[in-house]
Amino acid sequence: MMLIPCPHCGPRNENEFTYGGQAQVAYPDDPHALDDAAWARYLFYRDNTKGLFAERWMHATGCGKWFDAVRHTTTYEFHEVRRVGRMLETESTPGKGPHT
Repeated sequence: MMLIPCPHCGPRNENEFTYGGQAQVAYPDDPHALDDAAWARYLFYRDNTKGLFAERWMHATGCGKWFDAVRHTTTYEFHEVRRVGRMLETESTPGKGPHT
C-alpha cells in the first residue's frame, strides 16, 4: 500500500484518492479561436513523462479536496504536494520539459 500525503489531511492510503491527470494544463487564452484539432489537443493530449511529473489528485474519501503533486512516474515517490493554484516545478512544467 502506498501512502499519499494529502496537504489538508496528511498521509493516507492510496485507495482514498482519485487521480485527476496532468496538473498545470493551461486553459486556452481565446477558446473561441480554436479549431477542432486545437480543442482535441487541449482536451486529450497530455505529456507522458518518465521522471518527475505534475499531477492532480483528489482525496475522494477524505476531505474531498483537489491538490497538485509532483510524483516520480517510475518510483511512484511523491516529491511535493500543494493546494491547487500554486505552480509546481517539474520537468513537465511548461517551458521546462522536453515537449516544449
